[in-house]
Amino acid sequence: MKVCVIQPPYSTDYTQIDAYFEKELALLAECDDSMDIIVLPEASDVPCLAGCPENHYAAIRRFHAPLMEAAAETARRCQAILFVCGYSEEEGGFRNTTFALNRQGEVVGKYFKQHLTPGEVTETRLDSEYTFEPAPPTVLEIEGLRFAFLTCYDFYFYEAFAAIARQNVDFVIGCSHQRSDTHRALEIMSQFLAYNTNAYVLRASVSMDEASDIGGASMIVAPTGEILAHLYSRVGLATAELDPKHKYYKPAGFGNPPAAHYEYIEKGRRPWKYRPAGPSIARFDACMPYPRVCAHRGASAAGPENSLASLGAAVAMGAQEIEFDVWPTKDGEVVVLHDPTLERVSNGEGLVYEKTYEELLSLDFGGYYSEGFAGLSVLRLEELLKKLGCHAVMNIHVRTPNNTDAASEDFLKKILALIDKYDCRRHVYFMSGNDTVQAQLARLAPDVPRCCGGGDAPWEIVSRAIALGCKRVQLYAPYFNREMIEKAHENGIICNVFYTDSPEEAEKLLDMGIDVILTNNFCAVSPTVQKREKYVTY
Repeated sequence: MKVCVIQPPYSTDYTQIDAYFEKELALLAECDDSMDIIVLPEASDVPCLAGCPENHYAAIRRFHAPLMEAAAETARRCQAILFVCGYSEEEGGFRNTTFALNRQGEVVGKYFKQHLTPGEVTETRLDSEYTFEPAPPTVLEIEGLRFAFLTCYDFYFYEAFAAIARQNVDFVIGCSHQRSDTHRALEIMSQFLAYNTNAYVLRASVSMDEASDIGGASMIVAPTGEILAHLYSRVGLATAELDPKHKYYKPAGFGNPPAAHYEYIEKGRRPWKYRPAGPSIARFDACMPYPRVCAHRGASAAGPENSLASLGAAVAMGAQEIEFDVWPTKDGEVVVLHDPTLERVSNGEGLVYEKTYEELLSLDFGGYYSEGFAGLSVLRLEELLKKLGCHAVMNIHVRTPNNTDAASEDFLKKILALIDKYDCRRHVYFMSGNDTVQAQLARLAPDVPRCCGGGDAPWEIVSRAIALGCKRVQLYAPYFNREMIEKAHENGIICNVFYTDSPEEAEKLLDMGIDVILTNNFCAVSPTVQKREKYVTY
């Protein structure tokens, strides 16, 4: 069969958009009935750089309908399967969408871009809610052929390639721009994709300039990685004759029978070596909606506070955030415990930071709660991150022997090393009422958000947070009022409150503008918070 990728010109001058749309239609008119598959680039209904949301949506209103009409006419005239990318208006708003048209010009499927760029979310304000839900790769079967999809930014997320490969697809349709990559980089990515999925890659992009080695690179790549056609930065059409069922198989290790590359590597995959992933992973902090409930020391009605039992129960019940305290042991371990002393939550005595980890292991941290938890060991931060990392946002209260003391640099670096080991930076923030510790954390981890606690000056918490560069404040009664909340919000600061276990009081706090409610009674407070309209601050 014969496949075709189309590469129209692209301009950063929005005033030329009418002319560039006509050039796009002219290239569609060059397609003929020898072609079985035709692919156009990303955002074909916005053929010039919009520069602002107003121009972007004006282009969609003007060009989307005529684009789809021309695409349908081309599919019918050429008797071809055609893929065109534009913007569809769905229930939640506009989405970056690849439309699949059959030979009769009918839309038979859609692919929604899975990895939106930050600008598509924050500036263009495309619907992104669907991108936070677990989903298998989109695969459309048309005339016995299986098509998978990647759109532009999607090409960079190689971890998705294995999931596509397992769908046994024949083609990966790549409607793209990728306007800042070199031809060589785009070749490498497309060849890598074809080889890893054992599929033909049909990549259509836009020419930035016919003399440029940036952008463009519309190409057709075989499962072997061989490039069958390549437009570089030329404007026009590229075609290739191919057998869609021709796959590439190699020995699956020395002496083993032939297999596709992905089949070979699946046999030895170690998923725990990679980034946390899967349906249990929570949205990271920057894009998790407010208002939220934060389970204070976990769900302490379900198990001993600051234990895996209580913190895990909170996550299982749907807590968006969990809060816990960390202390250093005498020998440098990081343990999860609220009090500096051991008497209330164990059968030991003394100060936690004057004990070695081995000494703490000899104590019972569950019997005080109930006989059923007798023998529970102290929880290390590493154990918590290993089990629950990225399953909720973590409010980590960094503790020091004295509220005004600096923290040990080794202690803070150990916390950061563990957070990085379990890839949790985007799912944590640090809380402290100690301004010295705040300054240390700002220096050591400027990218990790910080929450200012009341410390010894609770009425000054908002001013202190502004001066310290904190993204949050953790208010506690009776040391706050509505004016403080409004001042925090005016300065882009999220307001936590510690704490309430009463749904009625939670209503009043939300009415005041509180963003996160810490509670010891998650089941009672959560329904009240979940009823409120959600908002995102990023």
